[in-house]
Amino acid sequence: MSGSTGRAWSFAVLVAAVVLAGDQLTKHLIKSSIPDGDHRDLIPGLQLVHATNDGVAFSVSAGGPTLVLIVIGIAVAAIVGYFATHHDRPLIWLPTGMMVGGAVGNLVDRIRLGAVTDFIKLPHWPAFNLADTSITLGVVALLFVLRDDGSPSTR
Repeated sequence: MSGSTGRAWSFAVLVAAVVLAGDQLTKHLIKSSIPDGDHRDLIPGLQLVHATNDGVAFSVSAGGPTLVLIVIGIAVAAIVGYFATHHDRPLIWLPTGMMVGGAVGNLVDRIRLGAVTDFIKLPHWPAFNLADTSITLGVVALLFVLRDDGSPSTR
């Protein structure tokens, strides 16, 4: 493994670990401070809630826990597989780490608890968590990374 390849993998793993740790810590804090089903007003338009989600992202139902675990496993494998063959793209490690860290954070909850803890609530939007946020922002970051082909006009 060359130096740049090792650095890309190290950065991706570091980002994933930070996301996973932050996700699990915030979920623990919510579960220990807000009863299930209750909420706290944080600022106008933003609530902290303690919601349990056995569906997929943003509370969408997915046809059972086994199917959800299979889909998540396939998605993580695809992300890691793409990264393994494109690790030399500038900054590809960032969205990879964000998406994998978020997916693993929610996967840990599903395996350990049978459901995911959501705690961020915006008006007219289902509750979500730090892992969901990281996955979503990781997809956006991936679009920017893939858009940049390295030519001066895209930098």
